[in-house]
Amino acid sequence: MTDTPGWAPPGAPEPQHEEGATSGSGAVPGPSAPQDGPQGPPAPPYGQPGGSGPHPYTPYPGGPYGGGPGWGGQQPGGPAWGAPGWGVPLAPKPGVIPLRPLGVGEILDGAVSTTRRYWRTALGISVVVALFSTLTTTLIDWGVSNGTLSRTASSVSDLANYLVLIVAGQIAGALLTMVVSRAILGRPVSLREAWQDARPRLLPLFGLVLVMALAVILIAGVLLLPGILAAVSDADKALTAAALLLGAMAAGGCLLWLWIRYSMAATTLMLEKQGIRASLARSARLVRGSWWRIFGITLLGGLVTSIFSAIFVVPATFLGLIVSGQGIFDQTGSALPLSAMVIIGIASTIASTLTVPVSAGINILLYVDQRIRREALDIELARAAGLPGFGDTGTEAPVAGPKA
Repeated sequence: MTDTPGWAPPGAPEPQHEEGATSGSGAVPGPSAPQDGPQGPPAPPYGQPGGSGPHPYTPYPGGPYGGGPGWGGQQPGGPAWGAPGWGVPLAPKPGVIPLRPLGVGEILDGAVSTTRRYWRTALGISVVVALFSTLTTTLIDWGVSNGTLSRTASSVSDLANYLVLIVAGQIAGALLTMVVSRAILGRPVSLREAWQDARPRLLPLFGLVLVMALAVILIAGVLLLPGILAAVSDADKALTAAALLLGAMAAGGCLLWLWIRYSMAATTLMLEKQGIRASLARSARLVRGSWWRIFGITLLGGLVTSIFSAIFVVPATFLGLIVSGQGIFDQTGSALPLSAMVIIGIASTIASTLTVPVSAGINILLYVDQRIRREALDIELARAAGLPGFGDTGTEAPVAGPKA
């Protein structure tokens, strides 16, 4: 199986990919691929100054799915599985996760550990998006409540704000992808380095987001069209409601299935440096056979981050109502005063700042876990981290990654 294009190291030049080509056909063989003819002296490991040795996320030849022996096979320099003295296998852990297939708890812990260990960079990225989101949303709500903005102007402002936040969120996600990819190897990355690594891939990333947004609009529009036509033509109310309900249920189920199926496309585009069509196809192949597992972990991660956000937002909402003089169970429907909006906005900013890196980390670690399970990515990660016994050249790799 040749579905292993590799994950180029941060800052590496972009390989040429033909749009729509399969992952195996357009990839450049990694440095671990067998070469014909005489071999020169071994190259320094990835990350060593002046070296061009093996970089992480390149498929290791000879194992299942085109990868190396991986977890469940014989590790270099160690006894085979089932040999005396194995007991519980221990996996190397150069960074925030052990280099083996991950459990649910390890994925969640790895996302939290990345945020905690590299908090300066991770929170620095998320706080900008959180502040911008909270500030613009609060200003729009306040403008509507005091009559400065009409309902039509509010709708236009909300749409513009939503589009801008999508762009800002994608930039933050791209930067956090670079942070997590290095955190796996135990290598820190500054905000400047993350930006330099992510910047060349931002335009294709926005193209991917646009394609997926158009697909959502098209699918929802087609499935809801019968109900919309029934409502416009003044059909029977029961028939109209049934058509809208069935259309909404069908659209929701279809979009949910597609969301998980292509949930790894952005990470693939950023780290494997592939085109839009190739990234979508790659995500579909990685998710195949594991849809329910990925859906369950994604749902659990969303539930955890939502509960954590509620710890900040719910008390702040009650406090804002009390400070503003409104009762907690006030049924008048009057708009919140500016003081209450500010209190709620501050809490929302804190909650978003802390949860955005965790949510991004869960998605990226799911991608890494799938590649470890299918392609023995753990071998290349161990090589890139400079761990002994994984095809190293005898030279210890530096702790820090390549400097920008």
